[in-house]
Amino acid sequence: MQFHHHGYVSGDPRVQPAAGVGINRPEELPDEVDVLIVGTGPAGMLAAAQLSMFPDVTTRIIERRPGRLAIGQADGIQARSVETFQAFGFAERITAEAYRITEMAFWKPDPANRANIVRSARAVDDETGISEFPHLIVNQARVLDYFAEFAANSPSRLKPDFGYEFQGLEVADSGEYPVTVTLLHTSGPNEGQERVVRAKYVVGADGARSKVRQAIGCTLAGDQANHAWGVMDTLAVTDFPDIRTKCAIQGEKGSILLIPREGGHLFRMYVDLGEVDPATHHAVRNTSIDEIIHKANEILHPYTLDVRNVAWHSVYEVGHRLTDRFDDVLPEDRGTRTPRVFITGDACHTHSAKAGQGMNVSMQDGFNIAWKLGHVLEGRSPESLLSTYSEERQVVAKNLIDFDKEWSSMMAKKPEDFEHPSDLEDFYVRTAEFPAGFMTQYAPSLIVGTDDHQDLATGFPVGKRFKSAPVVRVADTNPIHLGHHATADGRWRIYVFADAAQPGTGSATDLLAEWFASSPESPLAATPAGGDPDAWFDLKVIYQQGHTAVDINKVPAVFKPQVGPFKLTDYEKVYGTDPNADIFDLRGLDRNGAVVVVRPDQYVANVLPLTATAELGAFFARFLKPGQQPRQAVAAAAR
Repeated sequence: MQFHHHGYVSGDPRVQPAAGVGINRPEELPDEVDVLIVGTGPAGMLAAAQLSMFPDVTTRIIERRPGRLAIGQADGIQARSVETFQAFGFAERITAEAYRITEMAFWKPDPANRANIVRSARAVDDETGISEFPHLIVNQARVLDYFAEFAANSPSRLKPDFGYEFQGLEVADSGEYPVTVTLLHTSGPNEGQERVVRAKYVVGADGARSKVRQAIGCTLAGDQANHAWGVMDTLAVTDFPDIRTKCAIQGEKGSILLIPREGGHLFRMYVDLGEVDPATHHAVRNTSIDEIIHKANEILHPYTLDVRNVAWHSVYEVGHRLTDRFDDVLPEDRGTRTPRVFITGDACHTHSAKAGQGMNVSMQDGFNIAWKLGHVLEGRSPESLLSTYSEERQVVAKNLIDFDKEWSSMMAKKPEDFEHPSDLEDFYVRTAEFPAGFMTQYAPSLIVGTDDHQDLATGFPVGKRFKSAPVVRVADTNPIHLGHHATADGRWRIYVFADAAQPGTGSATDLLAEWFASSPESPLAATPAGGDPDAWFDLKVIYQQGHTAVDINKVPAVFKPQVGPFKLTDYEKVYGTDPNADIFDLRGLDRNGAVVVVRPDQYVANVLPLTATAELGAFFARFLKPGQQPRQAVAAAAR
């Protein structure tokens, strides 16, 4: 964490100085906003938190409830989400209070007495070390609290506007605020009264029954699996030995997915209620909590479950539905106009809860659209950037639906229906990278390059998330994870993995540094006059030598920018290799060097040689709004 560069800070450094719209921010919802987010679920709150880092963008997020969520339905936090939490500064704190999944146990009928269950296998949760971050279980409400804290401490001082329900919207063909939104006060002195707000953009994060989705003419298409499950968060006394271990239990009387919860005592059970007849018009949803508990005891035999308290329960039928677009532009209008309204999370994809994907994928929806809106509204990028949201996230949601169909159908199978007894646990281990959130790979586009130079950095696949690795910071000798210093501040990251030469010797790395500092085609030259040289692009260099062999005074100045009103030198962008875990070996980096470009949402956008300055400049020119910045003046300041 960096601070003091604007003067001495004696309080909590996580509370950033108010700026832009955060100065004298009005408590009441204004009549005109840049971005209106509907719904304070995971997608909406992450989007709000990201946009809160753009202090010149007026963002408001509304919620029909009168206050914060007390208990959330979702609880599974995959490692990719914890990586994201790191960027928002709360990964360590939420990990400390969460339940950590390290193994999964599999239970099946006892061959000697099929009325009983026995443990048949165990599987390590992350056997191959996909991420340095853990797989967690924690209440969705706490996740929302952390995002709310981040937004409130941001320069824009963003806070949710509770007590507003979305009613409808209309999009005009022109005007500064073309989206007219009708809201209804749901609490307070104006309860029952309508309110109209005009916006430049609207993000619908209002769940599976999304009114925003309906307003733009999208429908969820898919099917029901005609299989019902009862789910309960309980406090209980039991002799089942794996009650604090994640379990897939397949008994003669049905199946249970057991998920221990945070706090050491609470746990969740998804209890198989069997096939349902569509002709009963969802009568299974009336199943009582007592019936769910009775069914759980039947499946757990010979063990017993004495439930003492139920914090929450529900009954649902597995369904898989997806919209064909995530914004308000009809297929026939693609390319003729840019979108104004977007939908995220459950508003555009629904599935079973048992793979723990809903909250995780939804948050990445919010991350994806938020930084793009921030860049367009601040004048960094053209409006065409916004069209990449639906293109990227709709494919991810389709892959999620396909995976969840297979996983949920396997969970509902009887043990004797499997071709091999270990099919379920084999599938869990084989597909671990997908539910962990690491299979997403965006196709080449305006903001994703091709894989022409992928051989230079095989461990950083273009289009996939940037996989961190250890390095050592030269100035203070601290060993760190390189990716952990990429905060959710809306900046692109440019990692220069140096050639073998020492700095200051006229090497390819030195020549690239000169291009970054002086060329009008350099992305740094797009930074507005008066801003820090790294305000838009966070440029870092990683040398092949150990930190003691790098002379910090010979490192090109562009890697040590002068920041803040006092023009202090930032020494935290220069790294050497960790002798115990060389990043060049760990991530397949060419010893002739490479440039790895990473988007604000942590996905690798391009890999290029150190000498490919023309190609590098052309790539950035695709999504930098032309003619807005005094490029030469900023280039001179960077030198």
